[in-house]
Amino acid sequence: MRAVLLGGTGFIGSALAARLLERGYDVVITTRKPQREMGMFREAGRADPARLIFAAWDSKSPKDWVEYLDGADACVNLVGENIAGERWTSAYKERLRQSRLNAGRLVCEAMDAVRNKPRMLVQCSAIGYYGPRGDEILSEDEADTPARGPSFLAELARAWEASTLPVEELGVRRVVIRTGVVLGRGGGALEKIIPAFRLFAGGPLGAGRQWFSWIHLQDVVDAICHLIATESCRGVFNLTAPAPATMKDYCRALGHALHRPSWLPIPAFSLKLMLGDMADELLLNGQRVVPKRLLASGYAFAFPQLDAALRDLLS
Repeated sequence: MRAVLLGGTGFIGSALAARLLERGYDVVITTRKPQREMGMFREAGRADPARLIFAAWDSKSPKDWVEYLDGADACVNLVGENIAGERWTSAYKERLRQSRLNAGRLVCEAMDAVRNKPRMLVQCSAIGYYGPRGDEILSEDEADTPARGPSFLAELARAWEASTLPVEELGVRRVVIRTGVVLGRGGGALEKIIPAFRLFAGGPLGAGRQWFSWIHLQDVVDAICHLIATESCRGVFNLTAPAPATMKDYCRALGHALHRPSWLPIPAFSLKLMLGDMADELLLNGQRVVPKRLLASGYAFAFPQLDAALRDLLS
């Protein structure tokens, strides 16, 4: 079995690569710096040269990795500039958009070029697709309900998902994963907020009433493996835990897990001053998302509840 991870060296990609190796897959990871990444995987004890290959990614052509798609069991497209990497200037928004659309174009080009098409594609997306929707409970059924007001993230996610739609015409099974806020060790949203709590300065962002649809990193990678292995799975799947929390409840649970108070909210105006419109879309407006189709497909969450997830990650 072979899986090709496009952009597989990040927070989610490296964990997914490790899980796929555990499950018997040969794994190909595209990266701009193949030699450096191989060294890092070796230091982490994850690198088996016979089963783990790093191929060059240059954003211009699939020539360095297209051969690995021929007959592959799965391709996972994780490529995209970090959504919170910089302040959202017009130029950075365009970089976010073009990095995703370009990756989608290369995926389609590569799959069209190989004789034996990969059995399936996992196309990454995010729950920002739904836009700001208040307290509305959002499953995949609500995908086409318009957001309440303009939303850059919703527009970006819709374009990202559509970028690989042509592979379905090639007979490739396509799964789109709309991922929530991923909680895990060594990266992601948890790493950014823990220091404030350890200094007794933690608290909710803004009013704290916005919804926080989270998922444990273990469930992200196991759910992707489940979707790869389950032939009947195709279309859109929300990757969020079954029990979303409000920002206030999330911070309260985090403070409890760290034995710290959660009493010092960060005012919305401060976040907007620091981050501009990124603050509204990423931090102050949430979505109440549930994984209806993932549960119906037979996936069983390892961490369906926030308290248990945080205890696991912070123990």
